[in-house]
Amino acid sequence: MFVRTPPWLTVLDDTIAACITHHRADLAGRLERRRALLSDSKLRVPVIGELNQGKSQLVNALVTAEVCAVGDDVTTLSPTMVEHAETPTAALVADAPETGRRAIGAASGGTDRVAVPVEEVASRALVDPREDMHAEVGIPRELLAGGLMLIDTPGIGGTSAVRTARTFSVLAGADAVLMITDATCELGPSELDLLKQVVKVCPALTVVLTKIDIAPRWRRVAERNRARLAAAGLRVPVIPVSASIRLTAARTGDAALNEESGFVDLVARLRRDVVGRPDMLARAATMAVTGVVAEQLAAPLQAELTTAASNGDVEARARWHAAQQRLDQLRKRTTRWQTVLADEVTDLISDVEFDLRERTRRIIRTAEEYFDDADPARTWEPFEDWLRDRLTETAETNFDWLIDRFSWLAKKVARQVAIDESVPDGIADEGLLDHIGDLEPPRIEKFSVGQQLFVGLRGSYGGLLMFGLATTIAGMDLINPISLGAGVAFGAKSVFDERGSRLKRRQQLAKSTAQRHVDDFFLSYNKATRDTARMIQRRLRDHFTAVVEQMQASIAEQASAAKRDVEADIAARRRRSQEITREVERLAVLHKRIQALAREEPKGLTA
Repeated sequence: MFVRTPPWLTVLDDTIAACITHHRADLAGRLERRRALLSDSKLRVPVIGELNQGKSQLVNALVTAEVCAVGDDVTTLSPTMVEHAETPTAALVADAPETGRRAIGAASGGTDRVAVPVEEVASRALVDPREDMHAEVGIPRELLAGGLMLIDTPGIGGTSAVRTARTFSVLAGADAVLMITDATCELGPSELDLLKQVVKVCPALTVVLTKIDIAPRWRRVAERNRARLAAAGLRVPVIPVSASIRLTAARTGDAALNEESGFVDLVARLRRDVVGRPDMLARAATMAVTGVVAEQLAAPLQAELTTAASNGDVEARARWHAAQQRLDQLRKRTTRWQTVLADEVTDLISDVEFDLRERTRRIIRTAEEYFDDADPARTWEPFEDWLRDRLTETAETNFDWLIDRFSWLAKKVARQVAIDESVPDGIADEGLLDHIGDLEPPRIEKFSVGQQLFVGLRGSYGGLLMFGLATTIAGMDLINPISLGAGVAFGAKSVFDERGSRLKRRQQLAKSTAQRHVDDFFLSYNKATRDTARMIQRRLRDHFTAVVEQMQASIAEQASAAKRDVEADIAARRRRSQEITREVERLAVLHKRIQALAREEPKGLTA
């Protein structure tokens, strides 16, 4: 016979499938454990609350049996499950590992159970307070006969986070919840927060106000608690009870005292709203847990969708923008370094020419000073060697300075281009001495003996005639010893003066020859220096242009690669966003189905 699956079970199965699709095995396991609990007829009602609120005493009072340890210094260390049994039974049960964990209160095997007497189960649980165990108690009670299971849980808010986590794990399988708070004070912020968390996973929630027998103003506390619950948006009933009066009434059989304890109302509500509506409670609790799981599935997707829409691949975009900036800066530096190179080469040629002119002028001045005293006829060969050495030294020094300046200029341009480069190799001083040339000696006239005799006779004639005429007045002959002596003196002086004049002409000719040779060297070498500077300038320009072009190509490739990464990331994020959007829409539809089913269920035990 065909049996139709209830819609709420279909929604549960769809939510489990969504958890598996989104690789949330933890959430899928929680729902699967919840679905496993639906296979039996038990109605699990955890009794929860903060420390020392009277949870264990409340469970004892509900079943009128000392199955949970109570006392001023006794605190529940592990859950205790109390259910119906024809004969009293009790056992300490070790919990399964986290993987494939069996829900607390589900049917267990026999290998991890240790049977104990019912009257000893409370003390044994305290003696062996392991965090991986719980106690199971079965007693014959009419309240429990309908499948009701009361679960005493460890207090919430203590120092043991593991025990608090176990209490919340019990809540994951709850059909209804009793939240305990004592009448000595009103609900605090931590208890309100706890109620808000509980009602999300189990809408059937009741607040039980305990210890009214020791709080004279418990009615006012109850009203204030109801007002606080209403202000917090929680439609939860509040039932005042006294476990001590209930146990006393059970021992004495006093019906009036039992009525005064408040448990008559609590038991009636449990029978009517829990035992009387098992299917509705199971559906409501299951839908609540399913809704929470659906929200937990959608939350990271929404966050990822928001992040993908706002951020993108920040690293790829940063690489792209950085490459674009480097490319723009390199283009700006290209114009700047070319201007620097042209200006510096112009200054360099001017400085080198000035240095060459200054050095050659010093050589000329030294040569003129030298020939003011020296006779070129006797000293020309050593002077020629000295002049060649000075010109060679000038050429080498000037060329070295040219190369040094270009090396400095290359480094300066390299800093402009932001690279580490030096002067290109291959600049040599070959042919440097070719510009010195050969120094041609001046044409020096020889002062021969005949020339000296002729100059002497020409000079002596004037002296002989002048002194001879003068002596004739005295009655002497024209040619006499005096006139002859004067003629000899005048002739000797003429020879001496002619020698001095010829020396001056030789010296001036030597100076002119040396100056002309140095000027020729200056013109030739200066032209060669300019040509060399231009050649080096072109080589530097071509060298750095090639380097810059390589850098531009490399940076452009990096920018293109970064741009491709960004475009690929944008496309991937667009595809991922579309996938996330579809998944969020599916989860939204699933959540609407859950909400629609949840609205058909009660939000808590009826007031």
